[in-house]
Amino acid sequence: MRTTVGIIGAGPAGLLLARLLHNAGIDSVVLESRDRAYVEQRQRAGILEQGTVDVLRAAGAGERMDREGLRHDGIELRYDRKRHRVDFPALTGGRSVTVYAQTEVCKDLIALQLKEGGPLLFEAEALAVEGADTDSPRIRFRHEGREDVLDCDYVVGCDGSWGVARKAIPSELVRVFERTYPFGWLGILADVPPSHDELVYARHDRGFALLSMRSPSVSRLYLQVPEGTDAAEWGDEEIWDELERRFETDDDWTLERGPITQKSVTPMRSYVHEPMRHGRLFLAGDAAHIVPPTGAKGLNLAVGDVVTFAGALTYQKETGSAELLDAYSETCLRRVWQAERFSYDMTTLLHRAPDATPFEDRLQIARLERLASSEAAETDLAEGYTGFPFG
Repeated sequence: MRTTVGIIGAGPAGLLLARLLHNAGIDSVVLESRDRAYVEQRQRAGILEQGTVDVLRAAGAGERMDREGLRHDGIELRYDRKRHRVDFPALTGGRSVTVYAQTEVCKDLIALQLKEGGPLLFEAEALAVEGADTDSPRIRFRHEGREDVLDCDYVVGCDGSWGVARKAIPSELVRVFERTYPFGWLGILADVPPSHDELVYARHDRGFALLSMRSPSVSRLYLQVPEGTDAAEWGDEEIWDELERRFETDDDWTLERGPITQKSVTPMRSYVHEPMRHGRLFLAGDAAHIVPPTGAKGLNLAVGDVVTFAGALTYQKETGSAELLDAYSETCLRRVWQAERFSYDMTTLLHRAPDATPFEDRLQIARLERLASSEAAETDLAEGYTGFPFG
């Protein structure tokens, strides 16, 4: 097999990249180790920045998103039983975010790829990237019980933190920056309408809580729990009781309860791999960077990466210049580090460390009071939440 761009991974990054390349007249092949059902069912991110929404629409993948997605014009911060709303459009010149689950983005992009795009091979396990520093890189992979080779002009690794792509970059060229947090998120899906029409981020002495949603009838909620927690340790009523405590306010707001259909624990980690390019191998999404979910940046960062790569390759096709491809890593990392900063700020603002002192508790409250009283501080949060520019 031969193609211009070999893409490893059919998550939102790999699928969107294939779509962008197709629209630019550039052929690609997507290799995905899992089956289609798994890709379309795995629960991940649910908040799309304004730029991500605009890219999906322009790529022809926005029809169902516009019909079923939930536009949000703000978030609510809670602390000391107080409530403060951050108005995104008023602070950012009209920008907003959209609640539309990653699973749904993948379904839309898979349908488009299978209908109009190049080959998308499920249960095709990438084994290695070879010749990344040559003009003819290739991907060795296993599909339908036999090994095969995909010869490419370029390889883009969208295969996550445990994939093979970044292993092809010599270790002596790599710098890794990371931080592991001493807590995680216990997340639930519940068959109950959301108790608020926008996301609620709550800082509480017992730990952070987040009220989110997947649809008008399905709630997605999270609790800060100690690192290494087993979701099975928590009973359903215990979860609802704890959520109620952490969201408590001085008004008559109430948390609606319902059947919990799924529980899981997400670890909290910050990670950046530099560089994001080696020869003709380019890393995108979780293969290059991970953020704690507090800032809702993971999926959106991946979109920024593939938009940057597709634009750079299109520019080379049209002008013959590799200038933008050569700048890929530097360009992406500017945005990545701003997203890392924002996610770290949100995480440390709202989560209570296991060894937190009274001084640190009061600093968190002071930071939240500043956000509630300063338009400049609010604007910085709103700009970060709705998204940093691509490129």
